[in-house]
Amino acid sequence: MFLQLCIRFLQCIFATVLAWIGVRGQQVHGASQFSSTVKVNPATIKVVNNVISQVAATPSSVNYHFTRQCNYKCGFCFHTAKTSFVLPIEDAKRGLQLLKESGLEKINFSGGEPFIHDRGDFLGKLVQYCKQDLQLPSVSIVSNGSMIREKWFQTYGEYLDILAISCDSFDEDTNQTIGRAQGRKSHLDNLFKVRDWCRKYKVAFKINSVINTFNVDEDMRENITELNPVRWKVFQCLLIDGENAGENSLREAERFLISDQQFQDFLERHSSISCLVPESNQKMRDSYLILDEYVSPFFQSVILHDTHSTFQVLACPLKETVLVHQNY
Repeated sequence: MFLQLCIRFLQCIFATVLAWIGVRGQQVHGASQFSSTVKVNPATIKVVNNVISQVAATPSSVNYHFTRQCNYKCGFCFHTAKTSFVLPIEDAKRGLQLLKESGLEKINFSGGEPFIHDRGDFLGKLVQYCKQDLQLPSVSIVSNGSMIREKWFQTYGEYLDILAISCDSFDEDTNQTIGRAQGRKSHLDNLFKVRDWCRKYKVAFKINSVINTFNVDEDMRENITELNPVRWKVFQCLLIDGENAGENSLREAERFLISDQQFQDFLERHSSISCLVPESNQKMRDSYLILDEYVSPFFQSVILHDTHSTFQVLACPLKETVLVHQNY
């Protein structure tokens, strides 16, 4: 693992030097030439391509957090609104195309709140592009559900495979305490409404819940059974330095933390729910690849994350290259 990270770091340095001398790379995987006023030996390019191919895993499943903006203020959120930046849609499509060429099969759009930008049209166009043009087997969204309208389903529903709605409690006061709310609007009313739309437009309906100090003792069996999602993903509250914990974070999620035993007790209490899929802190640390909002047209300075210690695995200026953590 350490050796691979060293190799990747050297790749970044090499790519930066090329950028300084004006070299602009074509797609790394299978690239045959560099377009520039500077001539580069094709044999050198071939060596670089081979090294990258050997150390880079296939990014078969990616979470694309294309915006940090959100209308909720969940206290444990790990992708907070530090910037309002959203990549231009053609650049985002180009990035998704490159991921597809690198082996992408599943894409999940998240935020922030993904429906907040351009009233969901930006998201809808990306969903349509991934299903219709890239023909990805699985296109999904994670949303808080508050900004979804039936018109969106009418326009883009046929291109979406899965919609996951975040719901941490079936008590409105608890949702207010957590921050899973906008004013006094009912989060639960939206949840049931979106569930009905998913059924109507044949989109698989999922629920995501973050188990924390304020809901760890709640019994959700009756409500989950009534909603009948295809999957109920249950996450243990996780700290990410610089995002929801630490000096420069916009959240202080420490007060939401629960112990591993508390999480296990919650799982045991809900063990009769067949669609429950648990995500402990350890599993989350080892499993998630996240693309940040700063995915440039050629993946210059692309930031790939998993949830290891510092969260950020690589910020590599090597153009059109996706380097994936080996544990993904």
